[in-house]
Amino acid sequence: MEQIVSSGIIDSYFSKLKENLAVDVAIVGGGPSGLIAAYYLAKTGKKVALFERKLAPGGGMWGGAMMFNEIMVQKEALHILKELGIEYKHYRDDYYTVDSVHATSALTYHATKAGARIFNCTSIEDVVFHNNIVSGLVINWAPVHREGMHVDPLIIMAKAVIDGTGHDCEIVHTVARKNDIKIDTPSGKVMGERSLAVEEAERTTVDNTKEVFPGLFVSGMAANGTSGSYRMGPIFGGMLLSGQKVAGIISEKLAKEAIMESANN
Repeated sequence: MEQIVSSGIIDSYFSKLKENLAVDVAIVGGGPSGLIAAYYLAKTGKKVALFERKLAPGGGMWGGAMMFNEIMVQKEALHILKELGIEYKHYRDDYYTVDSVHATSALTYHATKAGARIFNCTSIEDVVFHNNIVSGLVINWAPVHREGMHVDPLIIMAKAVIDGTGHDCEIVHTVARKNDIKIDTPSGKVMGERSLAVEEAERTTVDNTKEVFPGLFVSGMAANGTSGSYRMGPIFGGMLLSGQKVAGIISEKLAKEAIMESANN
C-alpha cells in the first residue's frame, strides 16, 4: 500500500506538470484577481496554469482585515459572487460583507473546476523572452528560491503571462530590470504603489489592468503597483473585476492571433 500511495502521487503530479509545460496563459500569483482570471479563461477553453509561491492560493483574502475574516465587496462586483455562488450580506449603501474563508475557498474551487491547474509552492525566477515578447516563465520550487540554493529551474511556455503578484508586481519588475525595456506606464517604468485611498484604488485597479508589454499583463494590486496608483485595503470588488477584465483582454487577443495565424496558413 505504501508504494501505491507514493507512486500514485508521483505519477499523477508529473503527468499534470508535463501537460502544462506549454499553456495558453500562465498566471503568477494566486490572489483573488489571479484566481478569477484563471476561472474565466479556463471557462472559455483556454489552457491555464497558475503558479503560487505559498502553500495555499488566495493571497491576502484569507485574513480579511487584520485577521477579522470578513471582507467588503461593492455592488459593481456582485455579479461575480452570484455567478460563483458566494454568499454575501448587505451592510449599507452599495457595500456588502463576505466571509473571507468562504470566498477564498470558492474562488479556488471554481478556478480548478473550470479546468485551470494550480501549482503551489512554486516561485518564478524569470520569464522567457523571445523576439522582444514575454513568452513564458522560469519556475523553481519556492523553498529552493527562499534558501538561495543553486538549483536550475524548469520552463513553462505561454502565449500570455499575467503578473498577479500583488503589491510588489514582481514579474513586471523583473522584465523591466533585466531587459532594459519601457512598459506601458506614464514613466515607462514600474512606478510603485501609493498610499491607501479606497475609492480611487478600486477604480484604478480595473483601469490599470492591461497588457503592459507584449505578452505580459497585470491584474489586481500588481496593476496599481505597476502604474503608480493607490492601495485599497480589505475591499475586493476591484480585484475581482480586474481578474475578469484581464481574462477578457487576453481571450480577445488570443482569438485575434488565432485568426491571423489561420489566414497566414
